[in-house]
Amino acid sequence: MGDWIGLGFFVLLVIGALVALKLLSKPRVSTSDEFERRAAEEKTMLGATMNALQEITDPADARSKEVVMQMKDGTFQKKKREGKAEGDSEN
Repeated sequence: MGDWIGLGFFVLLVIGALVALKLLSKPRVSTSDEFERRAAEEKTMLGATMNALQEITDPADARSKEVVMQMKDGTFQKKKREGKAEGDSEN
């Protein structure tokens, strides 16, 4: 009798774990605005620490972030292009 109770417990435990994993694996449906809002609000201390550690260990990471921001603003290599244009006109 005790063996059946133990077996039933383990079967229920496995079934419960499978149901929980099934519920957790459902994708959350959200719009891009909701995603951006959640991403901005959910900056954790661990994420900030990992970003700082990445910048310390990889100096090119800071430059890459700067380049991405410049590209978004449309000012990436604008000074280089202006310098080349001025150099061509002087010759």
